[in-house]
Amino acid sequence: MEFSKEELAEARRQIESTLHKLRETADTLRGKERPERYKSQITLAERRIKAFEIAAVLIDKEWKHL
Repeated sequence: MEFSKEELAEARRQIESTLHKLRETADTLRGKERPERYKSQITLAERRIKAFEIAAVLIDKEWKHL
């Protein structure tokens, strides 16, 4: 599948926005009085952060090939 530079740039912007929100969410949950109560939500946020970080790297690699 082929993507234009504009499409890749927009996807990268969206990923960065989502990453920012996910990191804030994870930090907020970790900062709660009893963060162990939010273990599953923290784990989910961390896994999503990792997935979006991987996606950002792959977009960057694709960008370099255009």
